[in-house]
Amino acid sequence: MTPPTAAHLVGRVGAVLRSLSMVNEAGAGTAELARAAGLPRPTVHRLLVSLADEGFVDRDQRSGRWFLGPELYLLGEAAGLRYDVTHHARESVHRLAVATGESAFFSARRGDETVCLLREDGDFPIRSFVLYEGARFPLGVVSAGLAVLSFLDDAEIDGYLERRDLVGQWGQAHAPDVVRERIAQTRTDGYAVNPGLVVEGSWGMAATVFDRAGQPAWALTLTGVETRFRPERRTELGALLLREAHALSRTLTSGMSVRR
Repeated sequence: MTPPTAAHLVGRVGAVLRSLSMVNEAGAGTAELARAAGLPRPTVHRLLVSLADEGFVDRDQRSGRWFLGPELYLLGEAAGLRYDVTHHARESVHRLAVATGESAFFSARRGDETVCLLREDGDFPIRSFVLYEGARFPLGVVSAGLAVLSFLDDAEIDGYLERRDLVGQWGQAHAPDVVRERIAQTRTDGYAVNPGLVVEGSWGMAATVFDRAGQPAWALTLTGVETRFRPERRTELGALLLREAHALSRTLTSGMSVRR
């Protein structure tokens, strides 16, 4: 068997760490991570042991479950000096949660995914828990990912939908032609709507936040139960999202030196 190249090995490590980041605070077993990363279990076990030696992952000796390690926290603190934008977004998320009573979020694009960075719950007692801090979804799935995908150029959208199989995990509602219909609607409205496609009855709406180059880099989201997202209220929520997204885009493009 041909040994993996350095680039291949780094890709495997990245897949394992990303899979581990998606389980939030619950941790994961080796077999679970292997399935999520699409790698053989022995390979994942060897990678995890090596990562643990460097402090990038940690293992609970009682349960055997793996967690992200302290070294990643330290690296994240250092990287945050350059890339962290959440302190700019926190006020927008707070205003949306207070004004609507729903759960409000801020997500960032990371390659072909969006990653949830902030969450604040409003005062309405029934909430959706599809999104949480650290949750990752492919572009075009949750409303944040649809909002980002919709404002990429057409060639990039075409390339993404050709290489990414959303149907296998997310169902026929995420077939390319159906996603394109939602993209067209998002471009018309200015904001994205997810009508309970991930979890039935759990709706989401999102507006795109643009970087200095005019590229869709982040999104603000509101989620809640279906009864809170009737057509007449969606218009109101969409206007609030667009107002905050436009203001945040101006803040991020005028006051930051972040390079993507």
